[in-house]
Amino acid sequence: MQIFRSSPGNRPRIGVPVRLTSSSDPDPRVAEANALFEYIVELLREGGGEPVLLTAAVTDDGGLGAALESLDGVVLPGGGDLDPGLYGEERSGVCYDVNHAQDELDAEVARQAIDAGLPLLGICRGHQLLNVIHGGTLIQDMAPGTVAHREPAPAHGAGPWAWHEVAVQAGSKVAALYGGGSGAVTVKIASGHHQAVARVAGSLRVTAVAEDGTVEALEHPDRWVASVQWHPEALELPAAERLAPFRAFVEVCRTRR
Repeated sequence: MQIFRSSPGNRPRIGVPVRLTSSSDPDPRVAEANALFEYIVELLREGGGEPVLLTAAVTDDGGLGAALESLDGVVLPGGGDLDPGLYGEERSGVCYDVNHAQDELDAEVARQAIDAGLPLLGICRGHQLLNVIHGGTLIQDMAPGTVAHREPAPAHGAGPWAWHEVAVQAGSKVAALYGGGSGAVTVKIASGHHQAVARVAGSLRVTAVAEDGTVEALEHPDRWVASVQWHPEALELPAAERLAPFRAFVEVCRTRR
């Protein structure tokens, strides 16, 4: 496992597994996902953290475990679709950028981080991965419904997002990231996904749903493990709104130290 650190300092070290598919891929969604990865890294840094980029899958000499020992938290970013074989289904033609090395990297980082008791935040693909590694399943392609979860052909300059509000459960970890304290919070979210949680893993609980029932946030009841289906890093959000959940997560990691 290779790791690359930002400048040293008294900052919580937060691991982020890199995206393995090049932005030169002909599918433009790959370049978009890679750009979002960079936004997440920058927001963690701006929020007071020290991003640590995890760049390879588990090595024979236990390199991942050694890397995680130096960390204070982990963020699982967005990206291409998980291999449906991970949740017992055949892959359909709607899946894109299925990368087995990426699945292995992200899943092993997630499992070992959770086992080590590190705070973990999943975003979009990371949200779906969290559900799958705990035994849940996904909808491979969402049918159009009463809530728009993606824009099929976004207007030039408008970004790839559909926008809607989500009520986040009072007292949840995600509500706390958005300043909710012990109360509920309503978040206007940037949504761009074509997949979603189907069967929720038994060890996780749902803390936010869209009006059509789509699972928008999950968390583990006994560990600081949480995830959101939306993209809090979207550039179209006001700067303070983009930074707030990442700064709050950095503080969770700082408290663990």
